[in-house]
Amino acid sequence: MFRDIVRRLQRATLHYGHGTHNARDDAAYLILHTLHLPLDDLGPHRQRIVAPGEQRRVLALVERRVREKIPVAYLTQEAWLGEYSFYVDQRVIIPRSFIAELVRERFEPWLQRPVRSALDLCTGSGCLAVLLAKTFPAARVDAADLSPGALAVARRNVTRYRLGRRIRLVRSDLFSRLKDRRYDLIVCNPPYVNAASMRALPREYRHEPELALSGGADGLTLVRKILAAAAQHLQPGGSLVCEIGHNRRVLERAYPSVPFAWPGTSTGLGHVLVLERKALVPLSPATPPSRPASKGRNER
Repeated sequence: MFRDIVRRLQRATLHYGHGTHNARDDAAYLILHTLHLPLDDLGPHRQRIVAPGEQRRVLALVERRVREKIPVAYLTQEAWLGEYSFYVDQRVIIPRSFIAELVRERFEPWLQRPVRSALDLCTGSGCLAVLLAKTFPAARVDAADLSPGALAVARRNVTRYRLGRRIRLVRSDLFSRLKDRRYDLIVCNPPYVNAASMRALPREYRHEPELALSGGADGLTLVRKILAAAAQHLQPGGSLVCEIGHNRRVLERAYPSVPFAWPGTSTGLGHVLVLERKALVPLSPATPPSRPASKGRNER
């Protein structure tokens, strides 16, 4: 069955990047998940007899993957970041933030103060809020999003990990409902796909909410607003960590005097920025906008 599914997926015109990278990944994940087997290794189960009912359930998902171009995470309603799994549906983008890699390293050596309060802005599924609460057990975490549907998904994940007492969900357009709250750390994986890339997105990505993807003409519409307002919500010595995809060059042209730090991730430098509060204080909405990027592909 695994070989047959791989061939079926390879013959289809599919795009990957939502937690899997090729037809073999998709086939293994759909089989193991549907048969309730451990997801880390198909090998020990290759000789397992598959009952007819099980085979029908697997092949039904494969058929939807091929015909409707639905990413496997939506088909299984499950996505993973490291060792943690999260419920997902089409009210949220599928978790794949590079910030998760930095959380696992406790952001070392980038933070200047202990994390006792944190904000996950544009929280979506709540995955980064959960990782923050797990990584910094003394911290209180706010998770904010504009979408009621996204917050419903986030609530489900917060409840799953029994973090309801430490993670507060807030419906907010960026910082608008957070009043004068200040944090040691703000993380944000905002919409950052530029207009040209949005027009070219494969069908798989169009199953995700446009609100969570589209970052305006050059991908930085929300990033500018975040940079302008973040200092008001950070403690002295606090830090902003923000993912921006492939927009580093555009951002640095727009803010030539800002000392952005670029931690390394699995795809190199330039996808996630770190700024201390003192570097954010001078920034304002009047920062001159940059020209839209003419080419380049966004991570999402």
